[in-house]
Amino acid sequence: MTPEVLYNIRTITYIIASATFIIGLKRMGNAKTARNGNLIAAVGMTLAIIASIFIHVNKVQTETGVAFEQVETPGFIYSLIFAAIIIGTIIGWLTAKKVQMTKMPELVSMFNGMGGACAALIGLMEFHHNTGNTGALIAIVLGLIIGSVSFSGSVIAFLKLNGTMNKPVRLPSYNIINTLVMIGVFAFGAYMIFSGTESSTLLYLLFAAALIYGILFTIPIGGADMPVVISLLNSFTGLAAAFGGFLYDNKVMLTGGILVGSAGTLLTLVMCKAMNRPLSNVIFGAFGGGGASAGDGPDVKGSIKDMSVADAAVLLNYSKKVVIVPGYGLAVAQAQHIIHELEMLLEERGVEVKYAIHPVAGRMPGHMNVLLAESNVDYGKLVEMEEINPELEQTDVVLVVGANDVVNPAAKTDPSSPIYGMPILEVDKAKHIIVNKRSMNAGYAGIDNLLFYDPKTSMLFGDAKKALTELVAELKTM
Repeated sequence: MTPEVLYNIRTITYIIASATFIIGLKRMGNAKTARNGNLIAAVGMTLAIIASIFIHVNKVQTETGVAFEQVETPGFIYSLIFAAIIIGTIIGWLTAKKVQMTKMPELVSMFNGMGGACAALIGLMEFHHNTGNTGALIAIVLGLIIGSVSFSGSVIAFLKLNGTMNKPVRLPSYNIINTLVMIGVFAFGAYMIFSGTESSTLLYLLFAAALIYGILFTIPIGGADMPVVISLLNSFTGLAAAFGGFLYDNKVMLTGGILVGSAGTLLTLVMCKAMNRPLSNVIFGAFGGGGASAGDGPDVKGSIKDMSVADAAVLLNYSKKVVIVPGYGLAVAQAQHIIHELEMLLEERGVEVKYAIHPVAGRMPGHMNVLLAESNVDYGKLVEMEEINPELEQTDVVLVVGANDVVNPAAKTDPSSPIYGMPILEVDKAKHIIVNKRSMNAGYAGIDNLLFYDPKTSMLFGDAKKALTELVAELKTM
């Protein structure tokens, strides 16, 4: 085949791959079609990779018009490419298969960081090949900076999520420091673009400065904001990949980067709206950063009521409507399967059961949806916060399993609370509330939960899986 035909085949392949990305992303918006959408997008990515590896044709402008030239690739290059693909596939496959659901946010964060690292490495490799080409240098430098920030920021997010870095570091005047570093990094990048320098030393200094900014950007942000931060860093990685698409004139890389970047940005804004806070406040406010302790905030008055498994079973058995609020504690205990069994058992007895899903429950966007989908919970029973709140007043029992800050009434009643103004699941309106927790420890925001002291609340202490298993066993005897 002629170079022109090969070029057209690659272009058509890229168009098909781009279409699969869009279709796959659309289908991933619904739990019932998400697996299929993921497979469709994966097939498109496979096609794009094959076309990129085997079809090396450049489109060049000549004095007489447009010409196509085929680039020969040495055989050992293919050996390196396929060796890297095989190694990466094995590592990725085994990691994804073995990861626990509680570790999924950390895995997502690390994989996202790897994407940023790839974009940064592209910038380091291609800079010297494009000196004098201002347009290409803009794409290279921006991809390098944004990719580096995404990589180092994702590493910090990973360390925060797995508990290695469980407290944010609050530098004096860190907002000013971070802003100055950000301006300095982009000013440095502009110098690299327009000065015509070919200094490798300066290039690696820019790389190091961007990495440092990524660390400074993420390190003060508290754990309760991690879902927002993960979404934001994901959008950074997509943007960096899009700049790579501009650089290589690779349409599928450009499309994929734009989709990831725009989806990440939209999700970030949705999460901020769910928390009733502007993005600037998330980045600079460090909500959940440990500035408050479990005793800070409102002056808690009252006592808690302990409840036995038998009493909880009786209350649930004679209810007409039960709403379950899942949280991170459910994921930690790997109790998603037993809670589904509880749901089915109650429904067999004529009890209406729904799940109340808060947008920032868990450690990443959609964490609870993915967790419950793993146990085959009907997606129609997962009800978003705005829809379930009006129903809670007519709910007989709300069963809170491992959730904390997203049900804390302090968000509505205490202006001094760090979560004040954040929309919550208004479970305090229900007739009865059962809270399953391992202890009275504070949640990610580091503050006491007023719900525990509500006269309608009873505490069912213990590991979620063990407590729910005993609860199911007790119900079966009734």
